[in-house]
Amino acid sequence: MLQCYTCFLRFFNTTGPVVAADHYCIPPLERLNLDEVRRLIDQKRYFVLHAPRQTGKTSTLLALRDLLNSSAEGDYRCVYTNVEAGQTSREDLDQAIRAILVRLASRARSTVGDRFLEKTWLGVLERAGPHGALEEVLTLWSESDPRPLVLLIDEIDALVGDTLVSVLRQLRAGYDQRPAGFPQSVVLCGVRDVRDYRIHSRSEKAIIAGGSAFNIKAKSLRLGDFSDEHVHCLLAQHTAETGQEFAPDAVETIWRQTRGQPWLVNALAYEACFENEAGRNSRRPVTADAIIEAQETLILRRETHLDQLADKLREDRVRRVVEPILSGVEAADSIPADDLQYVRDLGLVCSKGPAVIANPIYREVVPRDLTYTTQEMTFGGYNPAWYVGADGDLRVDDLLAAFQAFFRAHSEHWVERFQYKEAGPQLLLQAFLQRIVNSGGRIEREYGLGRMRTDLLIVWPVKGDFRNTRKTVVECKLLHGSLERTIQQGIEQTWAYMTRCAAVEGHLVIFDRTEGTGWEDRIFRRQEVVESGTVTVWGM
Repeated sequence: MLQCYTCFLRFFNTTGPVVAADHYCIPPLERLNLDEVRRLIDQKRYFVLHAPRQTGKTSTLLALRDLLNSSAEGDYRCVYTNVEAGQTSREDLDQAIRAILVRLASRARSTVGDRFLEKTWLGVLERAGPHGALEEVLTLWSESDPRPLVLLIDEIDALVGDTLVSVLRQLRAGYDQRPAGFPQSVVLCGVRDVRDYRIHSRSEKAIIAGGSAFNIKAKSLRLGDFSDEHVHCLLAQHTAETGQEFAPDAVETIWRQTRGQPWLVNALAYEACFENEAGRNSRRPVTADAIIEAQETLILRRETHLDQLADKLREDRVRRVVEPILSGVEAADSIPADDLQYVRDLGLVCSKGPAVIANPIYREVVPRDLTYTTQEMTFGGYNPAWYVGADGDLRVDDLLAAFQAFFRAHSEHWVERFQYKEAGPQLLLQAFLQRIVNSGGRIEREYGLGRMRTDLLIVWPVKGDFRNTRKTVVECKLLHGSLERTIQQGIEQTWAYMTRCAAVEGHLVIFDRTEGTGWEDRIFRRQEVVESGTVTVWGM
């Protein structure tokens, strides 16, 4: 009888905090510099822990709470609370503070059996009002027990406007009374560092900087993604409990496609092992093809994690960063530092180093989301079968010829429809290719700020078998300066990419957006010999 995973309790977690009894997991505190955190708490510091959504922030806070409340520590009483309930009240400060205090009292009771807040918060709110209730409640609560109080506040950046300003200021106001009359240490947790908040205060008719409203912050810590070792460890837990192995190339594919983003790692593994019918057979190892199939399923299903990330692309401050990355132009000086930091905090762009999309899955999601309607509506009448030969191979030359004709007739109209107009030609080509190639193959993308190009790799299965594929490079460049110099540089880049990917066919697409240039000068097709092969150059 085939072994089935319904027999096993633990699984890869994609929703909410990890529970070790239910989920394969990396111990959350292993991902923190715990010695530094303890030192900050011992030194009575207030600090920030921030990271993109679904990277394990809440799991880490809960583990820290349990550690501080353990008999091994013994010196503290620590309470975790989530202030997201105050978000729905928006600018109604009284209702927001009320919701925050109710949640805090509930957490104190359930975590450390402390009912002090239940008995006092309402009277304090009535007496002190919303601008002073939180400060007074924390003062009375701290004075009620000789043990130092540590407060972990999650989703702090869910609060908006005057509510957020008031909470930050009330925490600051009691700072000088710690530890006897105020929490010894407060940890604020959210997606962004508090210093990056730009809070619109309706009452003060001004923009308040988070750094000024909470200038008692000692440090900001960022929770990182999984390391390569973490990914191996997580997958090994599944193998140990079920006997199902991950092929070495499957493990490498998970790491390469996610770069350790925790939700993506868990989601790919869960899809391949628990949702895929073949994957539920624990006697069958998980292959790289199964991981790529899982990736495509997650993208097409528009999973909430990916959908929320894609939704951010509509924001102007995200567009100002992502658009030059998509087009590959040099635009570092024109990107506001606050915008770049915001996009890094979202996890869309790497947290350090060059401004590049954080991982290949996000790199795939971004252009596909921006062109989804175009794929379905504009290119819906193009039948993929028109471009597949009798031998089952994809005729990329015919495909690009069809796009060239479409681009000449319609590009000016369609590019203007894109919110990301500077990257419009590249996005239009990707929408067209995605529509056709999705019928049987896949596209892999490489692009980034300053690359001056977008690299597309079409992977097409030979006779429907992805174990044997035919790879074609399509490289896009915007014309800068001399056409011949742009072509020569592009050919070298295309050939280098072909060599690296073991591609059998290469195409270079030059988009000429020079004002006043006629189509008779833009449109051409020619083949260039390079070393032991050829590259077809398309002018558009």
